Amino acid sequence: MSAQFGICNFDGKQVDPDDLEEVRPVLAPYGPDGEGFICKGNFAILYRAAHSTKESRREEQPHISRSGAVITWDGRLDNRGELIDQMPSELVRECSDLEIVAAAYEHWGTSALAKLIGDWALSVWNPTDRTLILAKDFIGARRLYYSVEKDQVVWCTLLDPLLTLAGHAFKLEEEYVAGWLALFPAAHLTPYVGIHSVRPSSFVRLRQGTESVVKYWDFDPGKQILYRSDAEYEEHFRAIFAQSVRRRLRSHRPILAELSGGLDSSSIVCMADVLLARGHAEAPRVDTVSYYDDSEPTWNERPYFSRVEEKRGRKGCHIDISLRGPLTQELERNRFEATPSNNRASEFRRAFSNCVQSQSNRVVLSGFGGDEVTGGVPTPIPELEDYVARAQIGRFVRQLTRWAIEKRKPWFQLCLEAVRGFFPAPLFGLLSNTQTVRWLSRNFLRKHRAALRGYDGRLRLFAPLPSFQENMFTLEALRGQVECIAQPSEPPYDKAFPFLDRSLLDFLYKIPREQLIRPGQRRSLLRRALTGVVPETVLQRKRKAFAARGPLAAISADWANLSEINAHLVTSHLGIVDAGAFAGVMQKARQGIEVPMVTLLRTLNIEFWLRSMIERNVIDGTSNRESHDKSLCPAKIGLGPMQPRSAS
Repeated sequence: MSAQFGICNFDGKQVDPDDLEEVRPVLAPYGPDGEGFICKGNFAILYRAAHSTKESRREEQPHISRSGAVITWDGRLDNRGELIDQMPSELVRECSDLEIVAAAYEHWGTSALAKLIGDWALSVWNPTDRTLILAKDFIGARRLYYSVEKDQVVWCTLLDPLLTLAGHAFKLEEEYVAGWLALFPAAHLTPYVGIHSVRPSSFVRLRQGTESVVKYWDFDPGKQILYRSDAEYEEHFRAIFAQSVRRRLRSHRPILAELSGGLDSSSIVCMADVLLARGHAEAPRVDTVSYYDDSEPTWNERPYFSRVEEKRGRKGCHIDISLRGPLTQELERNRFEATPSNNRASEFRRAFSNCVQSQSNRVVLSGFGGDEVTGGVPTPIPELEDYVARAQIGRFVRQLTRWAIEKRKPWFQLCLEAVRGFFPAPLFGLLSNTQTVRWLSRNFLRKHRAALRGYDGRLRLFAPLPSFQENMFTLEALRGQVECIAQPSEPPYDKAFPFLDRSLLDFLYKIPREQLIRPGQRRSLLRRALTGVVPETVLQRKRKAFAARGPLAAISADWANLSEINAHLVTSHLGIVDAGAFAGVMQKARQGIEVPMVTLLRTLNIEFWLRSMIERNVIDGTSNRESHDKSLCPAKIGLGPMQPRSAS
């Protein structure tokens, strides 16, 4: 992942090159392979390179096109050959991704964005019409943030410079917190009012006094792929999944793949091995990293990832994730973190960094998203909703009966679940995640109910098929989760998601739902298509389900520090948490009583992160009712100690 930072003054005021000196040390760890810089009149761009392909080593950024446009690119272009074939003859196969993207923009303008398949973030400054274009790939795998104040826009692939150079504290974006507590925030949100993330599959056009967001590409709900036999679906899936993995094996360095022992990560590793054996991949080799926790009785992944290692004849790096200090120590922010991402134990971070660094990896493959897009959730609801929308009563009744027997549910209950999606959520009392977060303040619940429900959408009857609409709801949730993944810098690497490949999703969204999941056959197509590729013990394993007892034990063991923190909650002062209700839930957790542990830990994570940001004067610590009083500051809000006591 390379890094870029830019400033543009639309009023024509010149940018002082010295203003970027603060940014250089922040960007440097993310781009250890060299720097590019341009400062010309009213705009300046700083670029730091992190090469992961042999072509990227020939890039010089920022790039000035023949028309004078200044282009900065961070990404991997997957359909290079197709674009070269459609372009002027001066492009050759050895061209860098940047050269191809620049030629495409010269040829098609912003229409070129829909043609760029891969993981990328792009900025284009057009001095002729004084317009700035900021764009991201369809899933949002690469970051791009921007802030507009008066006649100045600042953009960056990292949040940190936008915060440190602002010269003031930011108001907390409460909707971001609500989304983070429930599932994940919407992909365009950041924790800071006034700083935005470019929406996936969209570009932002900025001119003096105007800002517009344009969606450049979306899935087509009107097209379907229909074959005569299961074998044809399986063959198509194998080919397009192999293409997805091969695209992410394009690197002159070894690739690191996470191997959890689950079906998703195992499928990626095994398919990568097939491609390498056939000479269809550029990477010299694929390494693996696996995690284990022998302290958790339900976390027995060793037999599964060991079976994959046995098949490939090579053992990977194994990391014990049970090694962690006291809970408050792990949550405490001793270093600057721009977002409240899931905090990993310091021992885990060091072990993972050592693994990546020792093997010179610049790309890490993740099985994230596979469960959601290939029918991992064993629900017949989207299929039954399709029958309702098409008025196919006979097929609806037949499948309803089959699924009721399979799931051992009354057919009436399944029928109700299939039709309630067409009605407003409150009609059926569908409060979703808001039911589990009982310690939030009433006002916060009322203001952010949609975000706390995970932005559940109501199905439209006279619209694309319900299964397609459900896919789009899931996709938005995945985009939000991708946005929350921490950006690594020690060492830097790209996180790649083969199951979120645009071409693969386009195929999965066009085939009949019953290909993906059938009564008694969860993830039916994936399992059928990868028979012989993935070890049978992994291919046929039941869905992973963990009931971790470690967090409950950690709360009990670190109760002295936690009780002190609970007495002075920043989140309560800001009107997010009901302190009394939260204390009651914490007491239950201390006693080993089952509570919504994921949301509880996220609340604690938000609490400690807010304390850190308020201490650093990055976030304004005043509540809404106090915001009119300029005399208030973080030291005066009366929240007690901002750091927990050292663990005894």
